[in-house]
Amino acid sequence: MVCAACAADVLRPVRRCPACALALGRHFHCPACAASPPAFDHAHTLGDYASPQDQLVLALKFGHALPLAGWLAARLAAGLPAAWAQARQAAPDLLAPIPLSPQRLAARGFNQAWEIARPLARRLGLRADPVLLQRQRDTGSQRALDLAARQVNLRGAFRLTRAARPDGLHVALVDDVMTSGATLHEAAGVLKAHGAARVSVIVALRTP
Repeated sequence: MVCAACAADVLRPVRRCPACALALGRHFHCPACAASPPAFDHAHTLGDYASPQDQLVLALKFGHALPLAGWLAARLAAGLPAAWAQARQAAPDLLAPIPLSPQRLAARGFNQAWEIARPLARRLGLRADPVLLQRQRDTGSQRALDLAARQVNLRGAFRLTRAARPDGLHVALVDDVMTSGATLHEAAGVLKAHGAARVSVIVALRTP
C-alpha cells in the first residue's frame, strides 16, 4: 500500500511542539503557541503535510482510498504510547473525530477523520464516539484566511450532540490534517466548556 521509502519519510523523527505539533527547528519554545495558545493540551502527528506524504491524505479524502485510513491509524497507534509517556499524560478516555457538515458528509460519503479514528481506537483499546460533536454549519474553505479570520469563521461551528457531558474526561480529537489548528482549537474549546478535563489532538499530518 505504502512503499518503504514513503513510510520512512512520513515517520522520520522531528522535534515538535508538544502542544501544537509544529516542527520546532532551531526554536526551543514554540512561537505559534506563545502568540496564540491552543485550547487543546497536546498534539501528535506522523509528519508534515508536504510532498510526498500529503498524497496519502489526498488519496484518502478525494480518491476514496479508504484502506489508507487504516494504515495511518496503525502508524499513529504505534507512536502514541511513547508520545503520551513523554508528555507525562495518560491515554485518553475517549476518541472523537472532527465532524464534517451534513452537506460535506453527503457529498463525500464518509468522514475521513472517523475512518482514521475508528481503527485507531480499536488498536489502542479505547472507546470512540463518532457523533460526540456535531458541526452546526458548513464553514466553507478556509484556505485564504489567516488564523484570526479562521477562528472567527469557526466560532459556534460545533456543539455536543448528546445531553451527557464529558465531565472530567480526557478526550482526544482525531483529524486527517491540522493546518492552522483553528478547527481543533474551536472543537476543544466546546469540549472544555462542557466539562472535559483535558483535550488532546491526534492528526495524521500537520501543515508546517
